[in-house]
Amino acid sequence: MSQIEAYSRNKLVDYLNLKPLDVEICDVTLRDGEQTPGVVFTREEKIALANKLDSIGVEIIEAGFPVVSSAEKSIVKEIANMGLNAKTCCLSRSVISDVEAAVECDVDFISVFIAMSDLHLRYKYHKTYDEMFANAMEAVQYAKDHGVGVRFAAEDGSRTDIEVLKKAFMVAEEYKVDYVSIADTIGILSPSTTHYLVSEIKKVVHTPICIHCHNDLGMATANTLAAAEAGAKQLHTTVNAIGERAGNASLEEVLVSLRVQYGIERYDTTKLMSLSGMVNDFSGIKPAITKAIVGEHAFSHESGIHVCAILEEPRTYELFSPEMVGGVRHLIVGKHTGMKALKGIMKSMGYELEKEQLCTLLEKIKNCTEAKKGISPKRLKEMINDVSGA
Repeated sequence: MSQIEAYSRNKLVDYLNLKPLDVEICDVTLRDGEQTPGVVFTREEKIALANKLDSIGVEIIEAGFPVVSSAEKSIVKEIANMGLNAKTCCLSRSVISDVEAAVECDVDFISVFIAMSDLHLRYKYHKTYDEMFANAMEAVQYAKDHGVGVRFAAEDGSRTDIEVLKKAFMVAEEYKVDYVSIADTIGILSPSTTHYLVSEIKKVVHTPICIHCHNDLGMATANTLAAAEAGAKQLHTTVNAIGERAGNASLEEVLVSLRVQYGIERYDTTKLMSLSGMVNDFSGIKPAITKAIVGEHAFSHESGIHVCAILEEPRTYELFSPEMVGGVRHLIVGKHTGMKALKGIMKSMGYELEKEQLCTLLEKIKNCTEAKKGISPKRLKEMINDVSGA
């Protein structure tokens, strides 16, 4: 097994035959990610992100919402004409003027959305389901007549009566939409309810199903994978899980999970850390230090028991290597560092200390960290030089 491979596979996935057979990624960072409060990507930033997403192997890039402004429309069109391997799509309300703007952007797909939950019909649209659905199908037909692929999306689909959802998707299928999409707009689903919902839709609809999950309960990635297990084809993600409120399903978590859990290795995960850094710089939003895959501490080890094992065999406390996602391992000295671990860390840094010196250094480290003073690499070297008399 090469250094950039996952160290372990979940054998229970194979035992239960839980394998998404036919999935693709639609990354919506440039659209839904930009709906994060305070986040605006420049033209240059959107182009850089589109190129990076394409190099990773993401199949579809949602480039924006053309009707928002003339500048947005221009950027979407530019991305659609960049010659990427990835297909491009954009968002459109169920309004003809929105679809007209989207058609002019030369995208491969237009995501025409409508909310059909009672709550949205009553308080957002102030119209009946029949009125809104008729508008949606008119918009779908306009796009199809102009030779553009269509994804018909049910906003707030997770709070829409399931029979209403089935009926709507079945009618949309008659309009020859290319995808039907379930949006868990407020993140109310769980893995079990996601699996049930997708399974029920799949019983009556033969068009590929998309899943779009928000992270309000912290389950967006898990729900996305549950949807894939139930037969959803297109999985929606954002880099660093940015997006409205608590964000969306995380691209890096979904891609690494697909690799580790299901053996899907066609995505270049070695670029995930650099992509995460780009989104961090462009959005001004840094992932939590404990964020899976790309967090600062994702490959950091302090506990003496862990460090000793890692030094001998990284697989003991790492599911996959840092190199698999373009990351770096960090062995941290601190309150939980033991003598054996400290000796190993010193050796990895090129230092050979006597036992008495190690004991003195360990005491200094513990006294320092007990006072909640962090030990930077520079400070650690100063402490080593101090006890060694260098």
